[in-house]
Amino acid sequence: MPIQIANESNNSGGGGGSGHEIKVKIAYNGEVMITYIDESITYDGLCREMREICRFSPDQVFTMKWVDEENDPCTIQSDTELDEAIRLYEVNRDSELVIHVPVPSLLANAASLHTRARYTVRKLLMHVECRREANNR
Repeated sequence: MPIQIANESNNSGGGGGSGHEIKVKIAYNGEVMITYIDESITYDGLCREMREICRFSPDQVFTMKWVDEENDPCTIQSDTELDEAIRLYEVNRDSELVIHVPVPSLLANAASLHTRARYTVRKLLMHVECRREANNR
């Protein structure tokens, strides 16, 4: 996997800059990118950082997950969950916080494909039924 350094000097994100920086390794779309965030960053600030690094549009929905010390994937969806990830990073004295960002299009496409497949099957059945009726006349 290629590794890229992103926003090396960026510690923005609504944290106020009062704490030290945390090295964050972001795994997204087969790539690993490294950035640095302030320890007091907010969830919204982290979302802005991820949108920039992963090149998401402002309205793109995405998920962030980190792996805890028991190797359980934990979703980050709030300030509380982000604070817990940072707290455990500091307690365990980890060298970096690893955040996985699943490819959003795969999640969205799965639901979209299912809906389109149902529509196509219904349309096909209606077409077959119409042909049967035409042949019976």
